[in-house]
Amino acid sequence: REQDQKLKHTCPFCRNPAPESSEDVEKNLIKRMEVNDAFAFYQMGWRKFNQEGDYKSSFEYYSKAAALGDIESHFQLSLMYRNGHGIKKDEKKVVYHLEEAAIGGHPDARLNLGCIEEDNGRDDRAVKHWIIAANMGHDDSLENLKLVYREGLLASPQIY
Repeated sequence: REQDQKLKHTCPFCRNPAPESSEDVEKNLIKRMEVNDAFAFYQMGWRKFNQEGDYKSSFEYYSKAAALGDIESHFQLSLMYRNGHGIKKDEKKVVYHLEEAAIGGHPDARLNLGCIEEDNGRDDRAVKHWIIAANMGHDDSLENLKLVYREGLLASPQIY
């Protein structure tokens, strides 16, 4: 409809025109963070991490977003704790943030939790995580299940 009537593209939530410059995008992001928009904090954390390489700021933004319930931020925090990007490596915090993301429906978090469980010798728990992720359409989890089935660690009726 916007193209047919030659209307300016607007935000579906606030009906303001879409930002045209990076400065406008930055202003909008800051405005959204002022009202505790979890996704805005996630976006700023992503920008700091991937575009600027500022791991400390990224960690702070991701932490705020995770506290507000953003599951992708929980997943990113798990990766930061696992790899030690700007913070000390901490396996317990990796698992905590993966669990929070997995509970929220993040399939990559389920895959990673399954791999951790497998590394700890709890194959039955690993399989359960991979089944949940595979049911969400996660291809790598399905590949792990195929591999486990071929090795004889999984009976086919478990997959549903």
